[in-house]
Amino acid sequence: MKHLGNIKKAVGATHAKKRIGRGPGSGHGGTATRGHNGQKSRAGATIRPGFEGGQMPMNRRLPKFGFTNINRVDYQEVNVSRLQELVEDKKLNASSIVNTELLYNLGAIRKKNVPFKVLGNGEIKTALNIIADKFTKSAQQKIEDAGGTIKTIGGE
Repeated sequence: MKHLGNIKKAVGATHAKKRIGRGPGSGHGGTATRGHNGQKSRAGATIRPGFEGGQMPMNRRLPKFGFTNINRVDYQEVNVSRLQELVEDKKLNASSIVNTELLYNLGAIRKKNVPFKVLGNGEIKTALNIIADKFTKSAQQKIEDAGGTIKTIGGE
C-alpha cells in the first residue's frame, strides 16, 4: 500500500554528490578537478566578466557613437482603424468613453502606465469620445469628422 510517507525518487533520478578535495580514495583528490596550475586552479579565483586575459577588451576596441535621450517618451500606438474594428466587434459603442483603462482591458494596448497616441491610419465611421495622451492631426481630423470628441490627458 502506497503512503505519502513512503514515496521515494525514481531509480537514477538522483546522483551522489561529487566530494572533491577529500584525498586520493575519493577519486577527486590531488588537483580536485581543477586541472594543473593556472589562474582558475587557485583558491578564491574569480575572473571578472569581460576580462580577455590582458588583451584590449572588445568594449574598448569598438568605437562609441550616438547618445540616449533621457527625455524621450515612447508612446503605444493605436490607429483609428483599430478603434473602428473594436466598434465592429461590438466591444466599443458610441456611448463609451475610450481611455487607457478600456483599451488595456480590450487588449488594444499592452501597458497601462505607458502613454498612448492615436494615429490616423485607416477610417473611422463611429462617433467616439476618446481620451488619449496624444493625437496626430489626421487622427484628430478623422475622429471629429465622424462626430466624435477628443481630449488629451495632459490638457494640451
